[in-house]
Amino acid sequence: MGRGAADGAWEPLRPIDELRAHLDGVMGCSVDPAELGRALTHRSYAYERGGLPHNERLEFLGDSVLGLVVTSTLYTQHPDTSEGQLAKLRAAVVNMRALAAAGRTLSLGDYLLLGRGEEATGGRDKDSILADTVEAIIGAVYSSCGLDAASKVVHHLVDPLIEHSAQLGAALDWKTSLQEISSRHSLGLPEYAIEEDGPEHAKTFAAHVRVGEIVRGSGVGRTKKVAEQEAAANAWAAIRAEFGEDG
Repeated sequence: MGRGAADGAWEPLRPIDELRAHLDGVMGCSVDPAELGRALTHRSYAYERGGLPHNERLEFLGDSVLGLVVTSTLYTQHPDTSEGQLAKLRAAVVNMRALAAAGRTLSLGDYLLLGRGEEATGGRDKDSILADTVEAIIGAVYSSCGLDAASKVVHHLVDPLIEHSAQLGAALDWKTSLQEISSRHSLGLPEYAIEEDGPEHAKTFAAHVRVGEIVRGSGVGRTKKVAEQEAAANAWAAIRAEFGEDG
């Protein structure tokens, strides 16, 4: 948990200058301290401080820069890959869970400026907050130092994800892979049912996928998407085994 300030707001666990020094080393120029501070300011903190600037505009900017750099990289690295497969690869990199994982490699949660409510409900390790902050940092770097510097930061964060995604095969997008194998065996479209449990700030979702009138896979996760992907993976494996595709 962060350190409480005198007015009840919460401060970072580590000095923001540590993160700034790391980013400066990656890109070879200095990110503006005010821009970086804004990138790390969640709206909950800003509202508790009377409406300070927060990171959502920088997140909007960084999202576009991230998409451009990742798309250009995939286009260059995979000259023989179809548009559809490139889109799958990009989606495997530019998504909340992947970006949150990238943020954790920087210990990003330790530098966040959060309001009391988010602090109390584990905001420093929430995928949504970490992913949004990664995009905001990319936006701050672009605003301070331009596209070349921002590209270096993007590559620093997501190149391992790009390399890993290129090796996933069917696991790149289990829902799409399940739809493809279901179509190949004339089983019809998969249908998903979702159940949820737990308090609003810590919900757990269970997904069940029916293919050809049979529930063929189930999954559990902290988001509907995660649960559905796990269910789809299990259903894909079950259909593959049923029709003798394992060999």
